[in-house]
Amino acid sequence: MHLASNRFARPADIVRQGHEDGAFPAAVVEVGSVEGVLWRQAFGRLDYDAAAPSTQDDTIFDLASLTKVIATTSLALRLVEQGAISLSDRVGRWIPEWRGRDRDDVPLRALLTHSSGLTATLPFYRDYTGRQEFQHAICALPLEYAPDAQSTYSDLGFILLGFILEDASGTPFETLVRDFLRPITSLPLLFRPPASMRPSIAPTELDSWRGRQLIGEVHDENGWALGGVAGHTGLFGSAGAVGDFSRSMLRALASGDDRIGKQEAVRRFVTRAPEVAGSRALGWDTMLPTSSCGTKLSPASFGHTGFTGTSLWIDPVRELYVVFLTNRVNPTRDNIRIQRVRPALHDAVIEAVG
Repeated sequence: MHLASNRFARPADIVRQGHEDGAFPAAVVEVGSVEGVLWRQAFGRLDYDAAAPSTQDDTIFDLASLTKVIATTSLALRLVEQGAISLSDRVGRWIPEWRGRDRDDVPLRALLTHSSGLTATLPFYRDYTGRQEFQHAICALPLEYAPDAQSTYSDLGFILLGFILEDASGTPFETLVRDFLRPITSLPLLFRPPASMRPSIAPTELDSWRGRQLIGEVHDENGWALGGVAGHTGLFGSAGAVGDFSRSMLRALASGDDRIGKQEAVRRFVTRAPEVAGSRALGWDTMLPTSSCGTKLSPASFGHTGFTGTSLWIDPVRELYVVFLTNRVNPTRDNIRIQRVRPALHDAVIEAVG
């Protein structure tokens, strides 16, 4: 599908050049509004091998930390609305191992704003597997800073948040996410994609730890040690599926959408949090001129990136979203050329839509 491709010739050129410069082997971009898709285009091949299949509009990518906002943050919002949890609940209410004078007063909200005091991440996968071992290891860590004194992006906080949502709902996290997403999109957006989907999935890294190239297997090692389902990572999906979610978010902000939440609650989650310094909202990041979204989105914009080379930015003022999915970690995570492509793409999209 090359919708309105002439209008988006400049953004397409930027992505094409990024591919030629080796920023990623495969990419799909979707730009849309509340009404529908304005532009969707696929670029490159799934791998750098000249014989690799061409990227398709419906190619599935490891979404990495887009899981944090599409799944975990959305479910936190829903459970807050239902009264199952409160943002002011102490983490220790839900995770009894979370105890100590340095952390007794940390609220759930601080997990969403990345201000709990937890470090960014650690290679727990080398020694631990499964919830109980991870939970114990995270709760035993000394905090790096006083809660809310700063905001340090943390996978570990979202791992705990996934555990809490599971307990508060009484439902396995994977089931919780599947039931939430089913009415939002009929396209692939799921944990642990079945083997039948492998031909449609963009490969990620040649992983020395697991001794193989990863195809349809979560890239993040801690996510792998948690069985491929976690609050911080694990979702796989197509640009169209992420676009469906994005339109639901825009509708929720415009008038409320039962599939996401009431307008007031959604607005609270995507607005910069007053409790901490920086750009963090509840789960989401917000627009800064230095962000991956470039300089031209409205200040009310919110979004997130994923380590594998994915991003989603939503501009509620323009009622516009930009989904940019790549497998930039193929064949190595050391490739950071995408950092130049992302802001240029978003600026060109805004120029294209006027």
